[in-house]
Amino acid sequence: MVQRGAEARTELADRAGRQLAAEDDAVPRRGHDHSRQLIVRSVGVLALIVGLLGFAAPTAPQAQPPYDLLITNGRVMDGSGNPWRRADVGVSDGRIAAIGDLADADARRVLDAADRLVTPGFIDVHSHAGGGLAREGLGQGQPLLAQGVTTIVANPDGGGPVDLEQQRSVLAGSGLGVNVALLIGHASVRRAVFEMADRAPTEDEMVEMQRLVREGMANGAYGLSSGLFYAPGSYATTEELVALGSVVAEFGGLYTSHIRDEGDYTVGLVAAVEEVILIAEANGIPGIVSHMKALGPDNWGLSVAATTRLDAARRRGVEVYADQYPYSASSTGLSAALVPRWAQAGGADEFARRLSEPVTRARILDAMRENLRRRGGAEAIVVAFHEADRELEGQSLAEIVDARGAPAVETALALIRAGRVSIISFNMSEPDIAHIMRQPYTMTSSDGGLVPMGDGRPHPRNYGAFARKLGHYARDREVVSLEAAVRSMTSLPAAVFGLRDRGLLRAGAWADIVVFDPAEVSDRATYAEPHQLATGIDTVIVNGEIVREQGRFTSVRSGIVLRKEGEAR
Repeated sequence: MVQRGAEARTELADRAGRQLAAEDDAVPRRGHDHSRQLIVRSVGVLALIVGLLGFAAPTAPQAQPPYDLLITNGRVMDGSGNPWRRADVGVSDGRIAAIGDLADADARRVLDAADRLVTPGFIDVHSHAGGGLAREGLGQGQPLLAQGVTTIVANPDGGGPVDLEQQRSVLAGSGLGVNVALLIGHASVRRAVFEMADRAPTEDEMVEMQRLVREGMANGAYGLSSGLFYAPGSYATTEELVALGSVVAEFGGLYTSHIRDEGDYTVGLVAAVEEVILIAEANGIPGIVSHMKALGPDNWGLSVAATTRLDAARRRGVEVYADQYPYSASSTGLSAALVPRWAQAGGADEFARRLSEPVTRARILDAMRENLRRRGGAEAIVVAFHEADRELEGQSLAEIVDARGAPAVETALALIRAGRVSIISFNMSEPDIAHIMRQPYTMTSSDGGLVPMGDGRPHPRNYGAFARKLGHYARDREVVSLEAAVRSMTSLPAAVFGLRDRGLLRAGAWADIVVFDPAEVSDRATYAEPHQLATGIDTVIVNGEIVREQGRFTSVRSGIVLRKEGEAR
C-alpha cells in the first residue's frame, strides 16, 4: 500500500514537472520578465511536489558520495574581500561542492593545504598571452599558472583576430592550461574594413564595422577592446567608439580601452579617462581604463585627477573601472612610443615615403625627440626584442647611441626601420602606482605576453605581476591589504566581466583554486633576468583539476575557452 502511494505521488510530481515544461515553452523568452514568470510558477509547482512527497514513508539518510578532491587544513579567503577562515573545500565534477568542516567526508583525493591560503584562481583581465597559448609548446601557460592565474582575458588594446570562432577553435585545440575569455578588437575591425586610413568611416563602412562587432559578440566575446594610443585606433573619433559600443550593449558586454593618452602626447591623461566614461555612459555599459598609469615625469601626480573623474562618474551610476599591473615600467613598440601617429597613416609604405621627403622627415624627428623626452630620455628605454639584431636586447637606447655615435632619435629611427622593436620604458612613479592600486574599482592585470622561456628580454610582468602584487605591494609595503589584493584579481574582475560562477569560493562555483603561502609568494623575474617563474604559489586547480601541485606542473590541461552567456537584447 505504501509502495502504491509512493508511485502515485511520483506520477503526480512527474505530471507537475511536465506541466511546468509545457508552460515554459508557451511563454515568450524575454530576459528577466520570463525569469520572474518562471520563478513564480516554479515555486507553486515545487510546493505541490514537496507537499506530496512529504507524506512518503521515512527513508534512510543518503550518504554523501565521495568528493573528487578535498582540500583540508587551509585558510580559506573566498575572494570577496573578507578575512580568511578555517575551512575545508570539497570539489566534485569540476565545481566546488562544499566549504566548511568536512573532517568526516570521503574523497578520492585529499590535498593538505598545510595552513596555506586557499583562494579563487586569479583572473588576468588584460593579457597578451592569447597568441602564445596558441603556439605549439606554450598552451599550458606555465608562467601564468606559476602566478596563480587560471583565467585570462585575451585580445586587448583593440587587437586580436576578427574571426573569434576560428581563434576559439585554435585555442581549444592547443591543450589549454588556463581558461581564456575573448574580446573583439576595435583596431582589428577597423583595419579589416578600411586598413590604416586616417579618417572617419563612411556610412557603409560603419555598418560593416558594426556587423563585425556584432558577429564577435554573437560568437561569445565579453566586450570591445580599443587601443586609441596606437594607429589605426588613434584615428577613430569618440563618436565612432560610441556607435560600436551600442552594438556591445545589445549583448550586455563591456568596453575596455588602452586610452588615447596616458601622458601628454595628445589630449592628456584626464581627457582620455573622460572619453572612456563618455563611451560607457552613452551606451549604459561598463567601461575600463586599461593598465591605468600616469606616464612620464611631466604627468606624475595626475593619477589623483584621473581617479577623481572615475569617482564622480561612479557616483552618478556609471560603471567604470580600471586595471593595473604593479610595475613602474611599461612595454610597447618603439615606433608606438616615439613615432607620431600622423606619420604612420597609410601603413609602412607611406611612412617610408614621408621619411624620403626632407621637410617631412625633419617634422617626424622633431616629434620623436619630444616623445623621447616625455618618456624620460634614452636612458629610460631598454630594448626588449629586436627582430633584426637580437644582440641589442637588454641594452638601453642610451647605450646603443654611445656605441653608434648617432643622435638618439636617428638611432631609434634606424632601429625601427631595421625591423620590429619592442621596448621597456621606465616612466611611472611609485606614488601614482600606489594611489591607483588603492582604488576599490582597480583590478589586477599583467599586460604580459607568453613567449618561450629564455626568448628575448621581455617585461618581467609576463612572469611575476600577480605574485608581485601579493608579495611586494600587499605583504611587504602594505599598499593594500592581502584581502583587497586577492579581491582585485578574483571576485572583482569576475563580476565586471560577467565570468559566471568564477572569482569566488562558494558552493556551486567552478573550482578554479589557488593554494599559496602569503609569507613566501614572490616575483623572481627582473628586468635583467625576466625568465623566472614566480614562487610561493604551490598548487593551482583549474576547473577542478590539479594543474600545478607542490610547485610542480602536472600533465593536466583543463582550461577551456569561455563564452559570454546571455542573448542579445
